[in-house]
Amino acid sequence: MKEQKTLVPFFRRGDIGGISYAVTNNIVNYLIVIATLTYVLGWPDDVVFGYVVPAMSIGLMLGCFYYAWMGYKLSKKEGRADVTALPSGVSTPAMFVILYGVVMPLSYSLEDPKLAWSAAMAACFIGGFVEFCGGFIGPWMKRHIPRAALLGTVAGIGFIWMATQGVFDILGDPMVGLPVLFVACVGIFGGYLFPKKIPPLVVAIVGGVIYALCLGRTTIDFSGVGFYFPNPVTSIQYMINGFTIVVPYLTIIIPVEIYNFIETMDNVEASNAAGDNYNVREAQFADGICTMISALLGGIIPNTVWLGHAGLKKSNAGIGYSIISGIVLGVSGIFGLFTFLNNLVPPAVCAITFLWCAVVMVAQAFHACEKKYYAAIGIAMVPSVADYLYTQVTGTAGALAEIYTEVLPSGIQDFTPDVKQLIIDNGVMWNGVAATKAGAILIGILLGTMTVFIIDKRLDKVALTAVVGYVLAAFGFIHSAALGFYPLSGYAIGYLIIAVLAILLHLGRNSWFKGPDEFDYI
Repeated sequence: MKEQKTLVPFFRRGDIGGISYAVTNNIVNYLIVIATLTYVLGWPDDVVFGYVVPAMSIGLMLGCFYYAWMGYKLSKKEGRADVTALPSGVSTPAMFVILYGVVMPLSYSLEDPKLAWSAAMAACFIGGFVEFCGGFIGPWMKRHIPRAALLGTVAGIGFIWMATQGVFDILGDPMVGLPVLFVACVGIFGGYLFPKKIPPLVVAIVGGVIYALCLGRTTIDFSGVGFYFPNPVTSIQYMINGFTIVVPYLTIIIPVEIYNFIETMDNVEASNAAGDNYNVREAQFADGICTMISALLGGIIPNTVWLGHAGLKKSNAGIGYSIISGIVLGVSGIFGLFTFLNNLVPPAVCAITFLWCAVVMVAQAFHACEKKYYAAIGIAMVPSVADYLYTQVTGTAGALAEIYTEVLPSGIQDFTPDVKQLIIDNGVMWNGVAATKAGAILIGILLGTMTVFIIDKRLDKVALTAVVGYVLAAFGFIHSAALGFYPLSGYAIGYLIIAVLAILLHLGRNSWFKGPDEFDYI
């Protein structure tokens, strides 16, 4: 008799935590988009709620459905039920760059919200195409880039963007945040269960919402509910007009989307390390197609495979969370429920899922790699700090409306020299931040990869990696806010010098430059 293969169930208890992660964290991103477009830039409600929000929701819904299908296929292929679907969502770092690096300058220069929207749609569509193209080179990159470099960049992004924001939001409302954090942690890190095996994380989230409502921190408000399905004929007409406007911004859009497809690649690699061997190319194709569909309907923010697969798998989430999250996000966008959900779920409760998944990702990066590669993971994590610091400082400066950023001749976006020196003199770590922020994930992969090859005594591969760094810097993909040709920039020359030194030292490995086969630097 033929053995019956075990398939992942449509829904299991662990999917509850997955739903809270996917839905609540995406709500936070949606609210940032809504607040920026509505209150900062003054875009009309018919554009924001009639096109941008529902189009983003439809794109995310399609992504969630497809990743659930990928999970089902993997379960069927490998005959096991412990498969977790890839998390799909808005790329938080890419969202900030798109909003503040593309949409905001467009809005201020064009002084016409609908014209700016048309250009932003075109930028999103181009970005989706770049993401799609990433599917062709993503698998090659996965085979040739060390796991420590890939997981290190993921851990860095998760730690600096998600864990810090989670802690800040929790302590921003300690009466709600601290008790909810405690209840969640006894389950997440202690393994405790309530009667009938109810996870403390579920109790923390559901109970936290009720608790916050009783304290008056949140309200139930249905005033924003309506039907907001975008008209594709109108949105496509606007998008076609936007292509002619967005051309000068391609130097920002293309690097951002390269970042985005590498983020997808990194996160799929993290899922592989957690035990689910998903196809990188298929995931990147899905991201690109869903982003382009969203753009055709009026969306302006790209899709990505999200961080946090390791945490979701640890909590025993399957594929049901992805399907239900897709339905919730799609319905919420089309029927205007995001305002209602925001009023109901306090930031301190949302922050629990940020913190939980970020901590698991950092732990997984070290757990999945040999001890000797820990240094590479640590180095790969650092550039994300510059990305975060840059966003916080320049965002504050922009809010104060007293000092502004400009693009210097070298192509690196930074403050004017006088303002930059003033910031440094006042104790802010700013020297080199702008240069490290530009292409942070690529820089993290480069530094982490070179460190792995140094540990492995393969200085010839260090030289090759440095040459790649030279090419990326020479064409403005890293250390520059604009694509261009900078073959003699200090950054490009620096990588070239490393390549020359590495190959010279490699040639002397058997005579005058020797290293022990086993060396413990810890």
